[in-house]
Formats: sequence, structure tokens, C-alpha cells
Amino acid sequence: MKDAYERIPLMFRAQIDGRCQLQYLVDVREREDKRQDAEKWADEWLDSVEEQKKDHQFSSHVQTKTYKVTGRFITNSGQDEGVTRPVIGAKGFPYYPGSSMKGAFLRACPEEKCSYYCGYEDRKQKEAHPGILRFHGGYPSADWNQEEIVDVVHPQQGWQTQTNQTHKKPKGESAFIQISLHQPELTFGISSKKKLSTEQWQEIWQIWEKAIAQGIGTRVSAGYGQVKLDRTNINSLMSINLKGQGLASQVISGEGEFRPNMFKAALRGHTLRLLGGVTSAENAEAITKKLWGGFGGENGAIVGELGIAFNPIDLDMDYFTYTPSRRPFNMPIYDLKHGALDILAMGKVKKKRKDNLKIFLTKLIQFSLLLGGFGKSWRRIDHRLFFEDYLDNGDKPMIGCHWQLVKPSTKYYILINQLSDITTFLNDLHENMKGWVKLNLDQNALDSRGANWRESFKKGNVQIWGRIAEDRDDSEAVYYFHEEYKSNQTIKKSDLTGKMSKIGRMWHRMYPRRLKTKDNKIKPTREYVELLTIFPDDSDRTHNFLTYLDSSQSEFERLW
Repeated sequence: MKDAYERIPLMFRAQIDGRCQLQYLVDVREREDKRQDAEKWADEWLDSVEEQKKDHQFSSHVQTKTYKVTGRFITNSGQDEGVTRPVIGAKGFPYYPGSSMKGAFLRACPEEKCSYYCGYEDRKQKEAHPGILRFHGGYPSADWNQEEIVDVVHPQQGWQTQTNQTHKKPKGESAFIQISLHQPELTFGISSKKKLSTEQWQEIWQIWEKAIAQGIGTRVSAGYGQVKLDRTNINSLMSINLKGQGLASQVISGEGEFRPNMFKAALRGHTLRLLGGVTSAENAEAITKKLWGGFGGENGAIVGELGIAFNPIDLDMDYFTYTPSRRPFNMPIYDLKHGALDILAMGKVKKKRKDNLKIFLTKLIQFSLLLGGFGKSWRRIDHRLFFEDYLDNGDKPMIGCHWQLVKPSTKYYILINQLSDITTFLNDLHENMKGWVKLNLDQNALDSRGANWRESFKKGNVQIWGRIAEDRDDSEAVYYFHEEYKSNQTIKKSDLTGKMSKIGRMWHRMYPRRLKTKDNKIKPTREYVELLTIFPDDSDRTHNFLTYLDSSQSEFERLW
């Protein structure tokens, strides 16, 4: 019986331990086959469609257009409980259903054209009146199965932001798996029961491009399902051009992948931190969910006002290799020379609300780039840039990341003629967060005690220290993480600096210094503002370190 059971493909087994476990990483150390269930599931699926290496053929009367997805694409089938995997059609092909396509088209269609194109229901007469258009779905090109489709997701908001008593990763923050396509080309089909002119078809495809400008499929607000389009079709509240380098994410096979959802994760996390400094945890979470979406308990999923789209204009992927023992170890890294990050309005937004959102987002982006970065290891500076000696022997791992603005977005740099300009910015930001709480809730929602989280951004819970560094070789604080900062005193591998499986209480940033000239222009320099963001605990090591920073032996000044 066991042999017969093992012959049943995992796709047809129940999602329970011992039969099939797609959603979570499982312990495979005792197994003869060391693959995860998700890997076996994917291999079985791909083997079954191996011979179907041809593009989906639409009928001759169907109009088609093809679009490139810039990142990952998910369509949740809903077939397996708790598992996100594609809708699978005839011959094992994944596809974007025609019903989903019609729904997206309907939301983007001008109100006066909806009935004509998509139909309507006469409730009084209890009759359905179909529109002239038929939506045939979207199908990936023949090479869709040549990329890694097992996608690992790490939800870490609670671990990184909202814990207080422990730094260890909670059980509920484990990695989970979803099945998604990587950068597929999708061909969509639409037909009409009436003959239409070329101009009418142009209008129909313009509406469709407006529909998919927000992204298609699942998790679009996090950057999934973003389609390469003319930027005029994107409902962007704010556009940021930037460059960055650092550690890339890994799919389950170990390959590196640049994931645009890291931008939303960072912005959402900072939204929580900043709001947690001026209102209660409950209020901070409620406003954050309103902005960025989330799960609302009994109310189910909340669709947020904001999402992100990212276009990696000039991106290189590589590996950083180090040898801690005899076996070389490869860490995937990215070098983004130019990328465009758009913050999207995920629905219709009134002008006044849109203006307020733009102010909020400008401050949020500036804060994110002033004190941190995006993606893995964002709390630390890129050691390849600022501490090359650390990597000389080739036996240490890559650490950190570094992000900068590029034209035409350099206008968003915080101009720092003196360190007190940072104090002014943070004070203004704190007041802006109070105003944002009052705007979204009311005056009574303000609470100076804030949220009881480790990284609530409130006075008494966080300290900002800074100094001017002459150039990128002049980081003083990078040595604090690896050596003694003075005789017999170290914070290495402490609660402040963190270590493997623990989040530290200190961020370290080298922020490119820009000056404001007398004629109000931006002047770049070779200098950096070295910044430490510290969320102190009650330990002696932390107390001693803060005392050192405040002494004449340190070049740092407390800014906030």
C-alpha cells in the first residue's frame, strides 16, 4: 500500500503533515529525498507539462496583446487550504482567468462604457444583459517553466518591529512557501461579439493597460504582478529614482533574486515605528493597515490605499563568495545602478487625501533613506564600501547595504549644513506623525506613551547619534560592531548589535552629505553623515556604550 500511496502525485494529496506540506518549510534531514515537499510538487508538475513547450493558441477571432511581468506573478487558485499556488488549466498550464480579467477591466473602465463593454444586471426584471466583450484570460509564453517557481516568503514585521521582551524570532514568523512564476510574458485575449473599429480596439486595450497598471494577480501592493508599461499609465503618487547594493534574497534552490516587495516591507515597517511613537499600538496598526493593507481579524483582508511598483532599470546580480572553513559559501548580491520606485494609489483617491498622502510619503521616504536602507541586512552599512579590510581574508560573510538617490530624485535629500539639520527634520517628522494620527482618527487618539514596542520611534525609547565622516573610508562606528570601542569594552554580539537569529537594537548608516548653497541649490560632497539609531535596553553594556558616545573620546553628537 505504501508503494501505491507514494505513486500519488503531491498535487492530489491533502495538505497535512505526512501527506503533503506545501506551505511551510519542513525538516528533511531524516528523509532519503532531501527535497522540500514544495520542490517535489513543482518538479512533478513541470515534468507533466514538459512536452507542452508551445505558446497558448487563441482562436483567430480573439485580439491579443503580450506584456512582460517585471518580478514575480501569482494567481491564487484557492484549491489547497492555506497554500498560494497558480490557477492551473488544460494540459497543466498556469493562467490568469478570464473572470479575473473581466473584473480588473470593469474597475478601470469609464462608468459610461461599463454596461456596453461588460454588461449589467437588471435587478427589477431579474435579467442579465451581457456586454459585447469576452475575456479569454492571460497565458504565459512557452518558457514559463524554465525559471525557479518555488518562492520563499519571510513575514518579519512582528519580529523586527513590534516585539519588546525578546529578540528571538517568534514561531509565527517562520518562512512559508508559495508557487509563483518568475518574470513571465503573459498574452491576454479579448474578443467582441460585434465588429469593432481599430479605434475602438485601441480604446479597449488602453482601458486594459490602465487596469493592469496597478499589477495583476495576488499581492500586487507588495510589488508582485507588476507589468512593464509606459509610466504614464501608472497611478503614481510619488516616484523615486535610486541606486543600491547589498545582499539579495534567495529562492529555495539557493539562487539569488532581487525582490521589489522589500520596499513595501521597509516603508510599512517604518510607518509602524513612527506611528508607534505618537499613538497606541492598536491605533498605529489600524492606520498602517489602512495605508498598506493587511489582515483585519474578523473583517478579513484589508486592501490598503498604497502599493508599490518597481522598475529595475539597470540591475546586476552576482554572488559574494567567502570560505569560513574548507567549503566556499556563496551569498547572492545585487548591484542596482538605477531603479524607479513608484508609490501607487491602489484605488480612487480624492485630491485633498492625495495631497496629504504625498506629504506623508515624502517624509517617510526621507526617513527611510536617512537612517536605514532596503532589503536584507538593512540595519548595517555595506562593508564592501565602508570597511573593506573586514573582507580581506575571504573568510567572513558580506554584511549590510547602501542606498542613494539619483537624478531627478536628488531633490529629496535632506540637506545637512550642520548636524542640527537632522534634529530639525526628526522633530518636524514627529509633529507630522501627530498630525497624521489626528487626520485619520482624532485628537484623542494621540498618546505620548506610544506603543510598547522595541522600535517605537518616540523620545525616551530611541536615540540618534551622528558625526561628519570625511569620506567613505572614515567610518568610526563600523569598528564598534567588530572590535573593542575602548580598552576592555565591546558591544560585539550583544543585544545592541544583534547576531544570528537575533535582531539588534542599533542601526548604522553612512548618509551621503548634501549641502544647501546660498542660492538654494544642492551641492554634493565626498562626505557622509555617520548615524547611529539606538533603542537602548537596561543592560550595563548598553549603558557603558552610551556613556562612551557622550564622552570626549567619541566624535558623535546626540541629535535626537
